[in-house]
Amino acid sequence: MEKAYLVLGNGQVFPGWRMGAKGDSTGELVFTTGMVGYLETLTDPSYAGQIVLQTFPLIGNYGVITADFEGKSAVRGYVVRQCCPTPSNFRSEGPLEDFLIQAGIPGICGVDTREITRIIREEGVMNARICSQVPEDLEPIRRYCVQGVVPQVSCKVPLSFPAQGEERFHVVVVDYGAKGGIVRCLCRRGCRVTVVPQDTTAQSILSLCPDGVMLSNGPGDPAENTACIREIRQLVGKVPIFGICLGHQLTALAMGGSTLKMKYGHRGANQPVRDIHGSRTFITTQNHGYAVEAASLTGTADLTYVNANDGSCEGLSSPGKQCFTVQFHPEACAGPHDTEFLFDQFIAMMGGTPHAKG
Repeated sequence: MEKAYLVLGNGQVFPGWRMGAKGDSTGELVFTTGMVGYLETLTDPSYAGQIVLQTFPLIGNYGVITADFEGKSAVRGYVVRQCCPTPSNFRSEGPLEDFLIQAGIPGICGVDTREITRIIREEGVMNARICSQVPEDLEPIRRYCVQGVVPQVSCKVPLSFPAQGEERFHVVVVDYGAKGGIVRCLCRRGCRVTVVPQDTTAQSILSLCPDGVMLSNGPGDPAENTACIREIRQLVGKVPIFGICLGHQLTALAMGGSTLKMKYGHRGANQPVRDIHGSRTFITTQNHGYAVEAASLTGTADLTYVNANDGSCEGLSSPGKQCFTVQFHPEACAGPHDTEFLFDQFIAMMGGTPHAKG
């Protein structure tokens, strides 16, 4: 195996072995805590511009399954403790290494992912580089910034998906980097779905006569998407809206709120979210490095969910404007599915009666 190095922006170097595509790559280093779902992680457009580290020590043991992909991979690198070369699963179509090569994703294995995670938790998210030679000058690594990624991962032309069974509603999904699970959850509930690019105007969306609008997940700093925020501001109050992840953040900004960058964010399939109007705590999948400052929307939107670990905003609602948003992923694949009922809540907001998921 070829020697490789993971060089952190703080100067620490971790030697390991190269896997995946050839070539060096710089990105924002983040960790995700999921024990399964590495395929969904690697194909989630929300990771655009980032090098992803898996905290679970063995990755690739069930191989590659294209039916589980969420979208086109946008990660800049992949870091694991051990990559399984011989997957064992009846659905497997080949080893993870082959996928990384085909997708052009440089990776490194054999490094102490536990120690690297501790560094990020203590010092905060930082840039890193996967490389064959340790660079003498670390300034190019430190200067790297995730910018302009939403236009990169959004679809370029509208896409249409038929409802499963009887068509009950027409939903427009604004694609800021949408995961495929969002469309699947809507179609299963009898929705015909039109996916539109991130720069689609509010007027164009309303001209499609949708029963509701879904604002998708996506990568990067929400505040830099000023054009998207402006269009959302023109949609709020005119049509039922459900926002997820970046869609949640953009809606908050459109309503006059503010966002902040978190120290190391929430990424993984085990994030606890508390319903502040009930007694339930849900286990959720999340992938975000920014959060909405709930206090900035006092009197404008109601806080609905908070993170049970750090108290950060996980959901907002503005009933008078038929709009609600969540920071987590109710469409999560490979799970958990604790909060998929939110799609039924969206159906009810559009005037329908929730029915079996099928």
